[in-house]
Amino acid sequence: MPKNVMRRILVTGATGQIGSELVPELRRINGDENVIVGVHRRPPSDELKDAGPCEKVDVTDRESIEKVVDEYEIDTLYHMAAILSAGGEKNPWLAWDVNMNGTYNILEVARERSMARVFIPSSIAAFGPETPRDNTPQETILKPRTMYGLTKVAGELLCNYYFEKFGLDVRGVRYPGIISYKTPPGGGTTDYAVEIFYEALKHKKYTCFLSEDSTLPMMYMPDCIKATVDLMDADLSKLKHHTDFNLAAISFSPKELAEEIKKHIPELAVSYEPDSRQAIADSWPKTIDDSAAREEWGWRPSYDLAAMTEDMLKNLRIRYETGQL
Repeated sequence: MPKNVMRRILVTGATGQIGSELVPELRRINGDENVIVGVHRRPPSDELKDAGPCEKVDVTDRESIEKVVDEYEIDTLYHMAAILSAGGEKNPWLAWDVNMNGTYNILEVARERSMARVFIPSSIAAFGPETPRDNTPQETILKPRTMYGLTKVAGELLCNYYFEKFGLDVRGVRYPGIISYKTPPGGGTTDYAVEIFYEALKHKKYTCFLSEDSTLPMMYMPDCIKATVDLMDADLSKLKHHTDFNLAAISFSPKELAEEIKKHIPELAVSYEPDSRQAIADSWPKTIDDSAAREEWGWRPSYDLAAMTEDMLKNLRIRYETGQL
């Protein structure tokens, strides 16, 4: 779809960590009234609600999706609703229902209406202990140990099936851990990399739930939004992959992140008390080979660890001083 064509877009899970920042960018590009916020469990912020349409969308209820899609004549869909890794282990049945049945419902609604394009993300949670942890290849072993990871592998395969079988233009990336100053953590194993910034500013101390040397792939939110939009704008004829692009930006350990923050807040004290999320982190990659994304649609991250840390602290200080935290 050419960039200058105005889209009618529905974003499910629009009040989540990524969705709440993806929507303003999509509205900037396509117009406020052309991007519909799909909400279910978490109410929308005033910013999302006041800027454009908001509708209740329960992805486990197909009629709920169909009603909004038909009313607004949706031609493009970003399916961001999901139960994440740590939350999925607390309630694996809910994770299956939302992540798998929700994805199936989205794909069927899109197929029946011949939608122009659908984005359904995967995650590094699709990998497992048998996956090479260093420079994890695009094509590799996918044997996750979490319900979230299991649903992401199945989702990748199901989305690719819809592309091959029905010609539905479904696209997706394997997101690494995402770091943002605008939205709080949402139940993921990489949430420490957001929490530590809040605690550093508020209390000058933080207890990390992962060990100090647990290196994981991460990404700053502006790069995450850029990657999502860029993939959806990419020329289909140049894509050899579709639903499972490895995506990388920065890899670091909790200790490395703490040391970078200490350059700005020297008095920060960090202790480490690994919990059940440590086993999940130990099954995930340390670094990612995203050469397919770079070659097929020109992916390039903009933020390294130092730039991300500086920008996070600058923006969180503003929020802190204005009483938003």
